[in-house]
Amino acid sequence: MTQGDTQTPNGSSKAAKLCALLFISALLNTTGANADPVADFYKGKQIQMIVGHSPGGGYDIYARLLARYLGPYVPGNPTIVVQNMTGAASLVSANYVYGKAPRDGTVIGMIDRGLPLMSILGTNPNVRFDAAKFTWLGSTSSFADDAFLLIARKDAAVKTVEDARRLSGPKLIVGVTADGATDKDVAVLFRDVLGFNLKIIAGYRGGNEINLALDRGEVDARLTAMSGTSASRPAWFLPDSPMHMLVQFARATRHSRFPDIPTARELARDSTSLTLVELAELPYQMSRPFVAPPGIPPDRAKALEVAMINACKDANFLAEAASLKLDVSPIDGDAMLKLIERLAKSPPDVLEKMKTLQSGQVTP
Repeated sequence: MTQGDTQTPNGSSKAAKLCALLFISALLNTTGANADPVADFYKGKQIQMIVGHSPGGGYDIYARLLARYLGPYVPGNPTIVVQNMTGAASLVSANYVYGKAPRDGTVIGMIDRGLPLMSILGTNPNVRFDAAKFTWLGSTSSFADDAFLLIARKDAAVKTVEDARRLSGPKLIVGVTADGATDKDVAVLFRDVLGFNLKIIAGYRGGNEINLALDRGEVDARLTAMSGTSASRPAWFLPDSPMHMLVQFARATRHSRFPDIPTARELARDSTSLTLVELAELPYQMSRPFVAPPGIPPDRAKALEVAMINACKDANFLAEAASLKLDVSPIDGDAMLKLIERLAKSPPDVLEKMKTLQSGQVTP
């Protein structure tokens, strides 16, 4: 080895330091490449799930079921905390999530399926959101195996659909929540489009309160989804039930559990009333909708959407849903936006008729 090839101790030390620096740099680059900013954000945090309906009703049952399984499917495994924020059939909570909640992915909400149509129609001045601008996460049910039922007491004066449509007969007293809730809108449709002789009592805080009123005989009937009600009032669906089903809504065909109960479509009197029924049924394809505020970071929005769909596939989630007799037929956020677009593109004359229906007066 010549003198020029001889390596000094100082040179060896510099080479070793250079190798170490290169190794550390490569390690940092690898770590950075594998880092998940969504997981980093949610680690150790809580996600607040705002439910716009009262405890014990169908929406609340669905929300709390999802809350028990959602966290592990969100990167970072945050804790999910449910909070009921009632008022105006979830309009209060929808306004909060849209306009006041943090836009960082730490607040999500479950709102009434009827609010997107209310937003499109512009019938309620208290709506402070554009439905299309929510961050739509999806719906845990698209009503694939569900039905919206007119359930009545067997001891009510009105016994049959024919009785209910006899204008000279006694009125069927129906309890509903408030503007924007599908129970109120469907009750008005039954009265003003399908010719039912109803007295509609509005202002109940939620479905559970109407159930109690129906149990006590304060009202004769209510409109509610089979799933959810099957969980909260299973006795209503037994052979010796004090209740019976008069009509099923949001069904193109009769549900297999109710082969003898007519659908609203069957009761439509002409093509105009059938078109209105079909438009009113469209929101049920996003029956249990979950939203986040507008403008949350796209990666967190996508993570929440994917987590919701994956939670709905969880074996334990499905087993618990089955035990509660809940319909689980989830759709994602993109599907929700397409449904809202379909609502908005309904023929103008049909939307005008629906505006008139949604402004229909009911007994306060």
